[in-house]
Amino acid sequence: MISLAGRDIFHAWGKFVFTGLGLGLLIGVTLIMAGVYRGMVDDGKALLDNSGADLWVVQKDTLGPYAESSSLYGDLYRTVLAVSGVAEASNVTYLTMQVHKNNQDIRSMVVGIMPHAHAGAVGWPPYLIAGRHLTRGHYEAVADIATHLKLGDIIKIRRNRYTVVGLTRRMVSSSGDPMVFIPLKDAQEAQFLKDNQAIWQSRHRTESNTPFSPNTVYEPDKLTDSQFSNHLVNAILVRIKPHTSADEVAESIRRWKHLTVYTRVQMENILIGKLIATSAKQISMFLVILAVVSAAIVAFIIYTLTMDKIREIAVLKLIGTRNRTIAAMILQQALALGVIGFAVGKITATFAAPLFPKYVLLIPTDSLIGFFAVLTICALASVIAIRIALQVDPAEAIGG
Repeated sequence: MISLAGRDIFHAWGKFVFTGLGLGLLIGVTLIMAGVYRGMVDDGKALLDNSGADLWVVQKDTLGPYAESSSLYGDLYRTVLAVSGVAEASNVTYLTMQVHKNNQDIRSMVVGIMPHAHAGAVGWPPYLIAGRHLTRGHYEAVADIATHLKLGDIIKIRRNRYTVVGLTRRMVSSSGDPMVFIPLKDAQEAQFLKDNQAIWQSRHRTESNTPFSPNTVYEPDKLTDSQFSNHLVNAILVRIKPHTSADEVAESIRRWKHLTVYTRVQMENILIGKLIATSAKQISMFLVILAVVSAAIVAFIIYTLTMDKIREIAVLKLIGTRNRTIAAMILQQALALGVIGFAVGKITATFAAPLFPKYVLLIPTDSLIGFFAVLTICALASVIAIRIALQVDPAEAIGG
């Protein structure tokens, strides 16, 4: 019956091949959608891994610094560093924004790190592929290669210009935006300080709302609500000493410093369980829709092929061919269509994945699950055609 199914496929090879190509494109899109989700999860994990932190100290009762806004006074890292079990603590700021290069805008996450620290310090890029780390307190930047920046490029962040002195790889935010590292003071100014016009308006508003007193010496030039903003950071990254419990250190900081502290497991749950949850549901809905459409296509083509050979099926029944043999022939055609479609889809997904702006991670496990899912869908889609074939009357072979 394998040769019989093969001969029937060869007889209608054009329709079969083109249907396999169309089904393959749908399967390719399905594999890419699964790869997009895997990429989002991997981006979140890469963000945590590359930070080098064991604990994230943030503003009390917030989910910061990645899921919510968080503001801390920068000098708190010294008190955190004094906690038993803490090996290293470092201030950091995160700001997703447009970085400008000439007339080009680059969507990136600007990360403020403390310069003059040692290589491999918490918060720093774990490795460089070109150039060097930050050595000056101002106007230098280390960029991820996904920004397409090169060594020596001049970029503009807010009002200041920075020279790219180092390049790194796979340093991305949870949403896949490449990172640009600049000195902490510059990042604080970019994130927290207001521009000149905003400061003037703030002074003018303060002057208008200040009650008049003949004994008060009013100096408008000293009225600015941004004078302390350069002391703020988004989080304190903490690396604990070896053989030390992260939970115990975190609880100590919570109890004595009245701050919110997250361990690696807790921060991973926030990134994947909260930030990526909605996107995961959307991707799941697309996967269900694509599976239904694929099943409908397979069912339609197998139904059409079966209806085209009703007379041949009647002849087979007339000469004594068993129903099980006829059903196996139709099932083999459906499975062959699925194999062709999956091969086309896998090739399409492999070559198309690098072209996507977001990171697409194709893993063998998803491909294996997808292959058996395609075969299952094809088998179920052939049920209608098999039922029609089994109901054919052998008398139709000598009629008409």
